[in-house]
Amino acid sequence: MGYVAVKGGTEAIEASIDRLKYGRLKEKAIIEVETILATMRQLVDQVMSEASLYNPYLAAVAIKQAEGSMEEAVFLLRAHRSTLPRRYYSRTIETASMFVERRISASFKDIPGGQILGATYDYTHRLLDFNLIYETKAEIERWLEQFQDVQLEDTDELLFFPKVVDYLREEGLFETYPFDDQLPDDVTKRSLSFPSSRSERLQVLTRGQTGAVTSLGYASLRGYGQVHPTVGEVRVGSVPIYVSPLHEAGEDKDEDYYIGEITITEVESFVPVMKEIDKKTKELQFEIGYGACFGQNETKAIAMSILDQCLENNQAPYPTHDEEFVLLHIDSVESTGFISHLKLPHYVTFQSKLDSIRNVKKGGNET
Repeated sequence: MGYVAVKGGTEAIEASIDRLKYGRLKEKAIIEVETILATMRQLVDQVMSEASLYNPYLAAVAIKQAEGSMEEAVFLLRAHRSTLPRRYYSRTIETASMFVERRISASFKDIPGGQILGATYDYTHRLLDFNLIYETKAEIERWLEQFQDVQLEDTDELLFFPKVVDYLREEGLFETYPFDDQLPDDVTKRSLSFPSSRSERLQVLTRGQTGAVTSLGYASLRGYGQVHPTVGEVRVGSVPIYVSPLHEAGEDKDEDYYIGEITITEVESFVPVMKEIDKKTKELQFEIGYGACFGQNETKAIAMSILDQCLENNQAPYPTHDEEFVLLHIDSVESTGFISHLKLPHYVTFQSKLDSIRNVKKGGNET
């Protein structure tokens, strides 16, 4: 649902906008877009994911314009996205060929290629580092020079790894499915309706507000469905993007064009379920929950994989298994827009309710 405010009081609105700009500039300090790009990587990644537009520079511009407000930055970037023409289809990404920067498994200690911890806050002390207050550019340059020298000595091969689940499929422990090459449904071209397809659900989940997706994933873990997966694999890295002109979509892949690479987070979670073999027999099996999003945002991707499995089993009587409940309430723009509309004038409806209450009370006093 969308709301359009009736514009009134033009001078007051313009004065309000000036006050907003004054609030951003009154300290006479400017944060460069390049500084946001260089120092707020996690914030940029979240904005791109929720806005469904991979462009770090524009995400940084939105963050600057929104003064760091996630919901406003996502709104700005998604609004910009809606103005862009669609000239190409991208080839399906093969994440098995991802150039891996980080790769861990909570299911196995030893995985082919080993665990690659990469860059993460998981192993840091959650204590304020007051040294950051006095950080200087000269110190940064010295540290980077030393770090890069070590990295050049240690790096002698490209880091490509197969999926952990592939080894389990070879053992017959996970079900295999025939290759499905049909075009996915696109919720940006057609409004979401129910029942939804899995491609629609995954698209809404990856565009979902990080906090909302995480909260509902946590709710499922806590008891609303009691889905408790084991993370089979988390991988963060870059994948190449190939496109075809719109009129050539689905044709010869040799005609595709390489346009660059993007960083993504991908998660495959293993969820134990009891499957009914016959009327008397049940067997423990595993299902896979899938999550993927732009940039590095592992918590969201893991929560997404939980909700993916929940929504695939929508017969369970829990809100986290109800696709309408989940998918219509995690969208950042929709939810914040609907809440924010309460600030718009509701004079007529509220006065009507007041008059009704007054009449009831007046009638009661007369009797």
